[in-house]
Amino acid sequence: MFDLTDEQLELRKLARKVARDQYAPLAREWDRDRAHFPREEREKLAELGLLALCLPEEYGGSDRPLIDALIVQEEFAKASPLSAWPIFEANAGPARVIHLFGTEAQKEKFLKPVASGEKVIAISISEPDAGSAATDVKTKARIEGDEVVINGTKRWCSGGGVAEQYLVYVRFSDVPGGRGMGAVVVDKDTPGLTFGPQEHLMGHRGVGSADMFFDNVRVPLENVIIPEGGFNKLFTAFSIERLGNSTMCLAIAQESLDRTAKYVQEREQFGKQIIEFQANQVSLADMVSQVDIARLLVYRAALGAGTGAPEQLEASLAKCYSNEMVKRVTDLAIQLHGGYGYSEEYEIERMHRDAVGWAIAGGTPTIQRTRIVSEYLGRRFDQRA
Repeated sequence: MFDLTDEQLELRKLARKVARDQYAPLAREWDRDRAHFPREEREKLAELGLLALCLPEEYGGSDRPLIDALIVQEEFAKASPLSAWPIFEANAGPARVIHLFGTEAQKEKFLKPVASGEKVIAISISEPDAGSAATDVKTKARIEGDEVVINGTKRWCSGGGVAEQYLVYVRFSDVPGGRGMGAVVVDKDTPGLTFGPQEHLMGHRGVGSADMFFDNVRVPLENVIIPEGGFNKLFTAFSIERLGNSTMCLAIAQESLDRTAKYVQEREQFGKQIIEFQANQVSLADMVSQVDIARLLVYRAALGAGTGAPEQLEASLAKCYSNEMVKRVTDLAIQLHGGYGYSEEYEIERMHRDAVGWAIAGGTPTIQRTRIVSEYLGRRFDQRA
């Protein structure tokens, strides 16, 4: 049903070789040291045409459909989730907001550095009192002449303190909810922007996460990507991000499944391979079926998206299922590896730690279920009522 073209198969082959040869051997070390993915490596990916696959050719991208970018992202995430991070951000993250809604001048200014590997743009939405309730954002932006002045605090920004630029969701007025919100690009080194210490998270090590403090941060008015009242447009971009998130889950689950399938045919107990025990067959069958279901959901949504955005219902279904699937599958992988699954040497425990984070990022499964019902019934639900 979802056969890949010869060109897509060659793309996957190239991505797999680069990821396995260059980054798989470094995955444990990077996780241990909480190392950041080097800029020069991003630039190498750009030279190979494996970075900004979905961005337009005129801005340095490849103008490919979303499914192509996800194929590449999956191969890198299987080898090392950290190496897949810039691919995720360029094709499913804030750069796509600029691609979809920015002016030609904004695309020229912001997308070319992303496509070349010079910069990563991270998204900054959450605040101490605004997580799932994203429209509770209090960070304020006021327009003064040809500048925007920003004041407030952001939290749980993936890439915080590491990325070179940020798409910051702000409140332009006191109009309640999303109607008073918009988004503006802020450079990391802008005066008035400071960062707290790096968070020591359970997983996602090396991506970066730190509080962001805006104290009269001034940026050019031309950096406003989404003006006041345009918040609803961002749901389109959220759908793309959700498929990027789902693909990270799919990759981690597939890698843990592949390693487990090999292990249970090598490990012997009571004089035979442990796969000979029916209980282990049942567990492996559950892993196979759950990974396959997730792939079908992700591919359906991505193929339907083409070079644009997927249907919101399909994207939320893929994310909700994949988020919970990857936790179950990596947990089963640990169980089937026994004590070795708990060892850093086998990397299964790292996969499980990363899996938990993806179910939090970008909208939890609980929030996705609300979105699913809302889209399915064609109704909006006010969580504040």
